[in-house]
Parts: sequence; C-alpha cells; structure tokens
Amino acid sequence: MSRTTTRTRAARPGAPRLLGAAAVALAAALALTACGSGGQAPAGPAKVSKEAKDSPYEGTVLSKHFDKPDLVLNDTDGRPYDLRKQTAGRSTLLFFGYTSCPDVCPTTMGDIGVAMQKLTPEQQQKVDVVFVSTDPQRDTPQVLRTWLDSMGKDFTGLTGDLDKVKAAAKTLGILVEDPVVNKDGSVTSTHGAQVLAFLPDDKAHLLYLSATSVQTYQHDLPLLAQGVPA
Repeated sequence: MSRTTTRTRAARPGAPRLLGAAAVALAAALALTACGSGGQAPAGPAKVSKEAKDSPYEGTVLSKHFDKPDLVLNDTDGRPYDLRKQTAGRSTLLFFGYTSCPDVCPTTMGDIGVAMQKLTPEQQQKVDVVFVSTDPQRDTPQVLRTWLDSMGKDFTGLTGDLDKVKAAAKTLGILVEDPVVNKDGSVTSTHGAQVLAFLPDDKAHLLYLSATSVQTYQHDLPLLAQGVPA
C-alpha cells in the first residue's frame, strides 16, 4: 500500500496530520489509498490515465472515474443538502477538511477562490465548489459559513454526521479519521488533502494535490465550466 503523509510543523499546536493519500509513482500510477492508525484503507488504487499527456487539463487525470458520493449533510443555512442531487450535471470541486486547519485547508480553498474570481460571472455559475467538514462537532454551519466567506461566498459548506463523511470519502479513496482533541484543547484532524473534480457526467475525472498552484486552478476552471472532457 502506498502512503503519503504531509505533516505541518511540529511546533504548531493542533496542526493537522494531512494524509495526502495520493502519490504519483515513477510508473505513472496514482495510489488513492492511505493507511493511518486505526484507519481502514479506502477504495482504490486508481491509475493515471495513459492519455493524460493529451488532456487539456493540468490536473491529474484519473483512469478510474469515481461516482459522486451518496452524501446528505447540512449546509451552512442548516438545511439538508444532497450532494448528488444538488450538483447533478454540474462540474464540481470537492474537498474534505476543517476550518481550524492552520495551513493546507485555507491555502487550498483560498487558491480555488482566487481562481474562481478570474472566471466570468457566467462561468462561475457553472462550477460548484463543495467543502465537507471533517470536524463537524466544531464546524457548525455558522462557523463554516464565516470561514468560507473569506474565500468564496458562493462556496458550499457541508457539516454533519462524521460517519457519513468518512463513508463518503472512502468511496473516493480519501481517508478521514476521527478528530483528536489534544491536551492543550486544540484539535488534530487527519484527512485526505486532495481535491477531486467532477465533470457534468457526475464522475470524478481529475485530482489536484495539496501543492497545486493557483495558476493550475486558473487554467483548469474555465475548462471545467465548459464541461470539456478530460
């Protein structure tokens, strides 16, 4: 099993153990599997498409096209949100994380937000950005909305039953573990650090790792808005 773990600096209390759960091997294989203490291996592995070099996208092209997870949680208005139904037929970026994450989560969502602002209003309306909390006990709808508004006021935030979140992430090969409360009261959340991009066929065709640049998102988002095949 391939394991890629990205850790923040130990000196920062509450820093997350982010399991990237994705490593591009020399043989051009992408392992969407991860192992952690007490965690089960998610679904996977998936291989990078051999035609990836011909793709118009800069993101990693997947040969296994994951279905959107069957996930119903509460949005930031406290209303039930059915991920499959409410993003059906739309290009969608999906990321699992938590608001008290000190680095990867805000950086990833902030970069996506900057790239979204480069789109025309018409293009923006054709791409959904969905953030699913891996720390729902602390990420209330109000907390989640306040945090997301600094990156994208149209971003969708979902929070609720962690078991549902873990099950949904597992179908995508993303590991999510129970948050751990540290002695100083800070919280450590272990979760996959990748963004999955779904095309209008409601299947994930692309993956973006935590180190993806804002320039890559700026390049790919207009293509996603048009539903260009990967």
